[in-house]
Amino acid sequence: MTMTLRNQIYCGGILLVFILGFPQAQATAISGVDIFPQDHVWNVPIDTLPVDARSADYVSSIGTTSHLHPDFGAGTWEGAPIGIPYNIVNNSVSKKTVTFDYDDESDPGPYPVPANPLIEGGPDSDGDRHILMLHTDEKKLYELYYAWPVGDGTWTAGSGAIYDLTKYDLRPDTWTSADAAGLDMLPGLVRYDEVAAGEITHAIRFTAQKTQKAHIWPARHDASSITDPRYPPMGQRFRLKASFDTSGYGPQSRVVLEALKKYGMILSDNGGNWYISGVPDERWNNDDLEGLKQLKGSDFEAVNESSLMINKDSGRAKVSSPGVIALPGQSSAPTDPDKDGKYEDLNANGRKEFADVVLFFDHLDWIVAHEPLAAFDYNANGRVEFADIVMMYDEL
Repeated sequence: MTMTLRNQIYCGGILLVFILGFPQAQATAISGVDIFPQDHVWNVPIDTLPVDARSADYVSSIGTTSHLHPDFGAGTWEGAPIGIPYNIVNNSVSKKTVTFDYDDESDPGPYPVPANPLIEGGPDSDGDRHILMLHTDEKKLYELYYAWPVGDGTWTAGSGAIYDLTKYDLRPDTWTSADAAGLDMLPGLVRYDEVAAGEITHAIRFTAQKTQKAHIWPARHDASSITDPRYPPMGQRFRLKASFDTSGYGPQSRVVLEALKKYGMILSDNGGNWYISGVPDERWNNDDLEGLKQLKGSDFEAVNESSLMINKDSGRAKVSSPGVIALPGQSSAPTDPDKDGKYEDLNANGRKEFADVVLFFDHLDWIVAHEPLAAFDYNANGRVEFADIVMMYDEL
C-alpha cells in the first residue's frame, strides 16, 4: 500500500492522518517483541571494525588451541537441558517479590516469575540458576541470577536486572546484572528459530575462565582480581576471522559461524573458555553443532569497537555509513545535516524542511523496503513507521 498526501485531512489547523497496514522494518524479535532497536550494540555488525591492539594477548590468554564449545543443544546433559532457557510472560502473570544478595546493584522489581518457570539447569540445579523473562505486553526483559523459590510465593536471587527493550539504557556503571559483565543475557543467546531462518542478526554471549579486573563498553561490571592487561576485560568483542572457510559445516553450524564473522561475540561472564551460549531446544541437531568444536581460539580475533560508542551510558551504536540511496524521483541520496545518524534531508538540498516530511510521508513503504532502518528510525524503537514522520514534523 502506498499512502499519499490525499489521505490527509486538515481540521482546525490540525493534521489528521488515517493509517492502515504500513510495513515495518524489524530488529531481532522474539514473540513479536524487538530485542532492542536495530542500532543497539548487540545488533550491529562488527565485521569491518579494526582488530584490537591486544588481540593476540587476549586470544592467547583464553587459549589459542582451546576449542569453541556450543553450550546449547537438544536433550539433556547430566539430567539438565543444554543451554539457558527463557520464559515468555505477559500481564496475566502476577509479579513476585524478590530478595537479593546484591540488592544495592539489583533492580528491586517485582519480577513476573511464572508458575514452574524454566530455570537454567532445571528446577533442582545448584548452578547459576538464571531465570530470563520476556514480558511481551511491557516489552521488557527481566533477568535473575541464582533464583530460588522461598515457598510463600516470593523468591530470593543473587542479583537481578530489568531492561526496557525499546530503549538503549545500560546499567549504572560498576553494577552487575544477572551476568558478571552487567549485560543483558537474552539478546546474546543463539536460538533455534533464528538459525532455522538462516541468519543470526546479533552478537553472541560467550565466557572465558580468566578475565581482567576491568570492563569496557558496553559492559558495566567485572568479576576478577587479575590486573594483567594480557587478559580480556568484560565486554570485549571477538569475531571469527573473515578468512575462515565455513563451507564444510552443517547447516546449523554454518549459520552460527557466519554470525560469528559478522556480529561476533561479547565476553559476558567467567566460565568455560570459548563457550558460546544458546537456548535449549529439541530441534537442535547435536551432531551438526558438534562441528563447532573443531574451531580453535586461533580462528578468532579481538575487535576494537570503541568507534561505535556514542555515549558510554547508552547501548546505541554509531552507524557511520548506513548506505542510503536516493528516493524515487530524487537525483541524490538523503543526507544527515546535523550529523546525528538520522537522515532527515530526504531531498538532499542540505537542510531539513517540510518538503522532506512530505517525501517521507509519500514514500514510507518504499523507505521501509529499501533504506537502512537506522537512518530513518528517528524515535529509535527498532522500526520505521508513521511515528517517525510525526517526530520529524515536530522538530521542524
